[in-house]
Amino acid sequence: MEDASLLRYSRQIMLSGFDVSGQLRLTEATVLMVGVGGLGCPTAMYLAAAGVGNLIIVDDDIVELTNLQRQIAHTEHDLGQSKVQSAKSTLKALNSELNVVAINERVDAVRLGELAGSVDVIVDACDNFTTRFAVNAAAIQAGKPLVSGAAIRMEGQVAVFDPRNPDSPCYQCLYKPGVGEDNSCSANGVMAPVVGVIGSLQALEAIKVLVNYGEPLVGRLLIFDGLALNWRQVKLPRDLNCAACRQRSD
Repeated sequence: MEDASLLRYSRQIMLSGFDVSGQLRLTEATVLMVGVGGLGCPTAMYLAAAGVGNLIIVDDDIVELTNLQRQIAHTEHDLGQSKVQSAKSTLKALNSELNVVAINERVDAVRLGELAGSVDVIVDACDNFTTRFAVNAAAIQAGKPLVSGAAIRMEGQVAVFDPRNPDSPCYQCLYKPGVGEDNSCSANGVMAPVVGVIGSLQALEAIKVLVNYGEPLVGRLLIFDGLALNWRQVKLPRDLNCAACRQRSD
């Protein structure tokens, strides 16, 4: 590792158990991020700043005025531009050594499967259940850990689903198909810093998984209540009858 990189990431490298080897793992890692909206913006920015070497960002949306309240990778100058291109510019400004692949499309199950096979960690930062189930299926098929986050109103949640772990549930063990699509920010609203809190935690969990550092939220759901400003954890057992993951080989 070059001297400039040692200096740049020195505050992480000095952490006990992380050191230079952990930083090198980040540099060599590839993360697939589905969604660069309220959750994806802070997650991607912290991953870029922390030194993750390769980010594949996927979104088919454009930057609109209502996004600017919480989607911090986009600015007024980006209105009308694709979110992936706007985010790519921000990420490259944060870390010029970062390799960003911007995919401006609504990916289907086949495309997600192709992308999932080439990465180390998948981050679900999307805003609808249909895509979340598809991302979950791709993670299971590819055998890749999935960092999932969601935020609405003054609430948020984070979990890690890791098909490499035989005891780990999947996203569909927690939520079944048929969940109402009306649970969206556009229909219910969201406080801007709430997505920042959850997105930051998604970045942290992705880093922990990539470096095998600490205890990722596998088998646990972390729930944030912004109104009362408290946290609680719920254990998530694997559903052996889950239609999505019951056939996976452990």
